[in-house]
Amino acid sequence: MAKAYTKVSQVVRETGLLRRARVFYALVGAGILVALGGAIAGFLLLGDSWFQLLIAGALGVIFTQVAFLAHEAAHRQILASGPANDRLARILAGSIGMSYAWWDAKHSRHHANPNRVGKDPDIEIDTISFVEEDAAGARGLRRLITQRQGWLFFPLLTLEGVNLHYLSLKHLLSRGPVKGRWTELGIIALRFALLLTLLFLLLPVGMAFAFLGVQLAVFGVYMGASFAPNHKGMPVIAPDAKLDFFSKQVRTSRNIAGGWWATWLMGGLNYQVEHHLFPSMPRPHLAKAREIVRDFCATNDVPYTETSLLRSYGIVIAYLNRVGLAARDPFDCPMASQYRRA
Repeated sequence: MAKAYTKVSQVVRETGLLRRARVFYALVGAGILVALGGAIAGFLLLGDSWFQLLIAGALGVIFTQVAFLAHEAAHRQILASGPANDRLARILAGSIGMSYAWWDAKHSRHHANPNRVGKDPDIEIDTISFVEEDAAGARGLRRLITQRQGWLFFPLLTLEGVNLHYLSLKHLLSRGPVKGRWTELGIIALRFALLLTLLFLLLPVGMAFAFLGVQLAVFGVYMGASFAPNHKGMPVIAPDAKLDFFSKQVRTSRNIAGGWWATWLMGGLNYQVEHHLFPSMPRPHLAKAREIVRDFCATNDVPYTETSLLRSYGIVIAYLNRVGLAARDPFDCPMASQYRRA
């Protein structure tokens, strides 16, 4: 399998799919700037109006699109050199209130061991439990949430924007060494100073808080809804399991069908299998790589998972609910519980 994957990589390189796509990213960047300029103009023109919440929602979408670009820069997909991509990723992440240093350390560990217990930070316990052992250990309020975590997953994402800002600042203010700490803190502080000053200077206090709440909620839901289908509900790998690189990446990843609209909506994350196999591949080349990888998987009997976006959400909800069952009393009959409540 390792030798066969080497051949696939060679085909991908010879096809030119790892070449930078500068024009594409220049157009994406220009589109984001135009959208941001339009949102700012709309904000200034609307003034004291509850229609401002539409602008807030639009900003949540725009900031998520910026996050997609930061993700691609961190993977060396946009510019020619590693340091240049790092600088771009740091600026883009800071401009939406996130720490590139925090995200890079977390995401690099995820790519090395997707869905592997004890090594993938994306399945470590948080409010949501992704493995039965963590669900069984839930207590108090978290236990109540865990028991119904599948149904609560998307409502909880409305708080994910706040959580991402919190985790970023927590990392930057930690005692350990953090590369680019002061640069990131400076960018994030400037970002929040500009945003909050405009909001509370030009809008009534209640409306300003509502604007901020909607923007954070849309940002959190959009981010979570884009990243959740990638691996949640796919096989979880035991800590001591032995898998080759290709099988490990393909078996734990899920693609989202839809073509160009899914690529635009999810920033290329819809081609999660190909992204994990070739992390530095630019977004517009992933569709062609998919054809190569699918043929290779079919030839070598490696499961290749692809489904619709809505179906993927159903799988994620069902998986989280199934894991959440571990937080319930194994001796508690659901029917008896219902009669006790009555």
